Amino acid sequence: MATSVSVQNLTLKFGSAEVLKNLNLDVEEGEFIVLLGPSGCGKSTLLNCLAGLLELSEGQIHIKGKNVTWAEPSERGIGMVFQSYALYPQMTVRGNMSFGLKIAGMPKDQIEQRVQRASEILQIGPLLDRKPGALSGGQRQRVAIGRALVREVDVFLFDEPLSNLDAKLRSELRVELKRLHNRLKNTMIYVTHDQIEALTLADRIAIMRGGIIQQLDEPHTIYNRPANLFVAGFIGSPAMNFIKGATTNGGRIFQSGEINLDLSQYEGGAVMDRSKAIIGLRPEHITIVDAAIPGQTIPAVVEIDEPMGADSLVWLLVDGRQMSVRVPFEHRPKAGTPVHLKVDIAKSSLFDETNELRI
Repeated sequence: MATSVSVQNLTLKFGSAEVLKNLNLDVEEGEFIVLLGPSGCGKSTLLNCLAGLLELSEGQIHIKGKNVTWAEPSERGIGMVFQSYALYPQMTVRGNMSFGLKIAGMPKDQIEQRVQRASEILQIGPLLDRKPGALSGGQRQRVAIGRALVREVDVFLFDEPLSNLDAKLRSELRVELKRLHNRLKNTMIYVTHDQIEALTLADRIAIMRGGIIQQLDEPHTIYNRPANLFVAGFIGSPAMNFIKGATTNGGRIFQSGEINLDLSQYEGGAVMDRSKAIIGLRPEHITIVDAAIPGQTIPAVVEIDEPMGADSLVWLLVDGRQMSVRVPFEHRPKAGTPVHLKVDIAKSSLFDETNELRI
């Protein structure tokens, strides 16, 4: 498949501070890429570099095979949707959507056709003669997306477009964005700090930290086989449980205090002896059982439970440390109950504590 956007050895400095560090990223034609990470990781900065709003210190950016490193934003063939909507309050929805096309000198009939098509796709036809002040947050964001759509560009850039909306609207617009991408097949690069948005929308996710891409992969792979300790801890709600220990007996046993887990089913492959190792266990990959099973269970005591509707999140104490387990609501144990946690080793993640990389 052809490459739509290519970032090559991109470095961006503000004074002596390196915000993006020798970053490389290739986005395929029609792909939905999500840039995900905590505040300050460089994801919005990278998007602004792609849009031409920031000047690179080093490196190049190619869009549709054309070097646009020094091109103006209007020359890059991109449409951008911002977090703040950025609508003109004195203009109607129709005026907001058509303004950029009018400035570009496009004929009126073509402008009307594009506005009509975008409004049908986004289901905002009845709102065309209203002003932004008469719209809800979700409607304003649809208008902001529509303003980008009418440009009929190859690449769309989204900078946390749903973060100002309430939870229900975010969920609804996530579905609409997915439907929009399926229909248009355009390349979309989307910035968010919300992992649910990333996991549900992306074809691939780029996890960023400190101006560096930590892992670029499909959502399923990032969730189940995180490349390092940071990715493992960042993805997942509630977070992955971590236990520090060591791998012994030729790497066949994970040991931490009284915990001895058989690693023979570990999908990561061969494990050697390491004096400092960390095992990561997702709450849904642990089952509460009554009796100990050698090499498969961890002794624990139930502390509290958080009912979450369809299931319950149970917090337990394991050798003084907290761990969380998802259980069916009707099977949640009472506080203070001693139990055993059966671990699905095949779905666990092992990390070298020294370099924090996946084993």
